[in-house]
Amino acid sequence: MSHPHPELSAPPELAEGALRVIPLGGLGEVGRNMTVFEYSGRLLVVDCGVLFPEDHHPGVDLILPDFEPIRDRLGDIEALVLTHGHEDHIGATPYLLRERPDIPLVGSELTLALLDGKLREHRLKETVHHRVREGDRLVLGPFELEFVAVNHSIPDALAVAIRTGAGLVLHTGDFKMDQLPLDGRITDLRAFARLGEEGVDLFLTDSTNAETPGFTPAEKSITPVIDQVFRESAKRIVVACFASHVHRVQQVLDAAVAHDRKVAYVGRSMVRNMAIAKELGYLTVPAGVLVDAKELAPLPPERVVLISTGSQGEPMSALSRIAQRTHSFVHIEEGDTVLLASSLIPGNENAVYRVINGLARLGARVIHKGNALVHVSGHASAGELLYCYNIVRPRNVLPVHGEIRHMLANADLARLTGVPNVVVAEDGVVVDLVDGVASIAGKVACGYVFVDGSSVGDITESDLKDRRILGEEGFISVIVVVDSVSGKVSGGPEIHARGNALEGSSFDEIRQPIIDALHRSISEGTTDAYQLQQTVRRVVGRWVSSTHRRRPMIIPVVIEA
Repeated sequence: MSHPHPELSAPPELAEGALRVIPLGGLGEVGRNMTVFEYSGRLLVVDCGVLFPEDHHPGVDLILPDFEPIRDRLGDIEALVLTHGHEDHIGATPYLLRERPDIPLVGSELTLALLDGKLREHRLKETVHHRVREGDRLVLGPFELEFVAVNHSIPDALAVAIRTGAGLVLHTGDFKMDQLPLDGRITDLRAFARLGEEGVDLFLTDSTNAETPGFTPAEKSITPVIDQVFRESAKRIVVACFASHVHRVQQVLDAAVAHDRKVAYVGRSMVRNMAIAKELGYLTVPAGVLVDAKELAPLPPERVVLISTGSQGEPMSALSRIAQRTHSFVHIEEGDTVLLASSLIPGNENAVYRVINGLARLGARVIHKGNALVHVSGHASAGELLYCYNIVRPRNVLPVHGEIRHMLANADLARLTGVPNVVVAEDGVVVDLVDGVASIAGKVACGYVFVDGSSVGDITESDLKDRRILGEEGFISVIVVVDSVSGKVSGGPEIHARGNALEGSSFDEIRQPIIDALHRSISEGTTDAYQLQQTVRRVVGRWVSSTHRRRPMIIPVVIEA
């Protein structure tokens, strides 16, 4: 998928003293965040994340930003700045580093630690790391960066202020304004106000919850609900959440101690990420509460808690395998409680409900956001965004991170507060900041890049269309042998079908029309095997559509003998 905007042409050469913003992901979708800033011939990249596939992406493992618009300028990249450690902001970094391994990486301690594990999995050597924290300043080429603490559903998230000769840009990353955060680290509104006094020329703001009125609830509001779940659960408890949600895991650990339960992590990424968080001091694990998951068997179920990956219904996650009874050592029993401590990412609804139904069928009591307050968002709602606009008073606003409806809602909020210029762009739409005014300058080709096993970028939309047809309609293969001398059909048609309930006898009525069509094409001078195959495809396609109301993939093979 891409956002072609046919009314736009390629952007002109960047004017001297101007700043260019090139969004390569995250504008028009929730995920795949990547924004390129260009100034004075140099590039700064902010975030490089993945998008997780939906049902209409069969066989796809991940979706990456499109690096093509900057592929011939990788040497101009000063650094990659990572605002926080979620997959939709760091997950594509190894794929960018495959193309230029020495790009310096800038991020907080936890963000870079989570990324290092990914780099090792991809067998990439550690590049130059600039570990930063709130209040730090860093000069990289023509870009002067200042980092600001923001609150999100993962510790150590940062907004970044970018100063260039074209003006001051403030990029919030993902943020909210939790006034009672579990780690005591609030969004630094004083820094936002100070930057506003300096004069923010372009404000890039998180749009995910722009349609949600009011303020996002505090993380602490979940604690009583978790405690109630523990009180009311007579057997095992399985908690599923994001493998990076350190705060939620901390709440579960604390509840387990209060209710005299042992805790085990299930899922490779959960084990790895929580070990990193504990080592760096972001997670406090009370003594004696954590055990290896395989050591839980002797314990009575009322003393067991499992913290698992798979809150989004990912097919290979621990929770999905538990729901399908294919997990190697975790098996749901009647009376167990499963707590899905996360919200639904758009597009994942069907997968999550499949898991919920599978768990319920096994006898589990499933608690999720639809029936209890078990999760709060990590993104600012409309009230918080209005608050920020009134504090920062930017000259220009570019909504980021969200589907088009989220960004349009965010743009409306900005206008309500009197922002003089709001620009709504999607992936590939280039925005230039010239003399303090932001405007759309053109577009660059910017599509989805699919990861399929070890293949990166080889799968196209056409391939996915074929896969969808195969999955939904099956296929029909037709093999015909044509005598190369006489031009007559000397063998076949031999017809086979899979995935559409059509059987051998179903094809009796179409065999002769295939032969007649081939003879007609050959008598008209067609001898090319490909053209003859197209003739077979058209005849079979029309027949199966009109007779059976199906549109399977048709695979014709014409052999000259």
